[in-house]
Amino acid sequence: MKIGFVVNDIETEKAEYTTNRLAMAAKEMGHEAWYMGIGDFAYEPDGSLSTKARAGQAKSYRSLERHMSDVKKPDVEQLIGMDEFDVVMLRNDPADDAESDPWRNNAGVAFGQLIASSGVLVVNDPTSLANALSKAYFQHFPEIVRPRTLISRDEDMIEEFIKDLGGKAVLKPLQGSGGAGVFLVDRKEAPNLQQIIEAISRDGYVVAQEYLPEAAKGDVRMFVMNGQPLMVDGQYAAFRRTPSTKDIRSNMSAGGKAVKVAVTDEMLEMVEVVRPKLVADGMFLVGLDIVGDKLMEINVFSPGGLGSAQALYEVNFAPAIIAELERKVNIRQHYPEIDNCRLATS
Repeated sequence: MKIGFVVNDIETEKAEYTTNRLAMAAKEMGHEAWYMGIGDFAYEPDGSLSTKARAGQAKSYRSLERHMSDVKKPDVEQLIGMDEFDVVMLRNDPADDAESDPWRNNAGVAFGQLIASSGVLVVNDPTSLANALSKAYFQHFPEIVRPRTLISRDEDMIEEFIKDLGGKAVLKPLQGSGGAGVFLVDRKEAPNLQQIIEAISRDGYVVAQEYLPEAAKGDVRMFVMNGQPLMVDGQYAAFRRTPSTKDIRSNMSAGGKAVKVAVTDEMLEMVEVVRPKLVADGMFLVGLDIVGDKLMEINVFSPGGLGSAQALYEVNFAPAIIAELERKVNIRQHYPEIDNCRLATS
């Protein structure tokens, strides 16, 4: 099986990233694993698709660092037709380039759709990902699992909503990830509320969300594959991310710390609530961010943290994900007419 991993930029990839673990697992299982950046694609005059891609050496690696180092060597780059791939995983995060390179924002899903139309399996489904480019996608899930939320650029409306919540809320940009631009406001911040709203709204809409007291303990990242909690050897791929000091952001990129967590029936019930839409939208691998009895976010773009789960429980979850892709490729061989979105979560 030939797998392509689409990332923002090969040069900015890090050894500990989940994508690197997936690529190494694929090679250890006898597959080809290639990296390609968002800017490496070409739609050629004859209608064919190609990409500049790197794979390093076709061997098993003991070190994440050595594998990443080999992948980054310019002399291993090759021009490959996209029709040579069996699977392409869109592991780029549009939010990372939203400010510096806005042209990248839609490039992944746009080329992903072209690749899928050529018969190559693309996960997560690129058409559904195009609908999930902002946090507004989250509002399509049942209200029972979502915190009370207002999305607006109207300062008075936002202030009134915060007042209705008792004066405490979380404000963040509609587009973004990694905890960037997230503010916890309460009565103490009332004099600065206008400035905070203005700062966020400069880049678009503001998401005002009820503050959940349980957030002080951090959130739980749970991996979901094919609409089901990812489990290997009886262990769920889930962990708690505790915020650093008094920072409300528990994202690992914002300095959060990963600790073990006991997955509760309540968490599993939340997965059941969101499962139908995740499956219908072809969201093969996602990360749920859980606080108390609510979901704070559903990360459908390049969910990370698989390495944290592996380190905490001494379980390698990556091979199970690659094995599932193997199964889907086999299905495609027997049923070539099955559409990409359906196959992504079949």
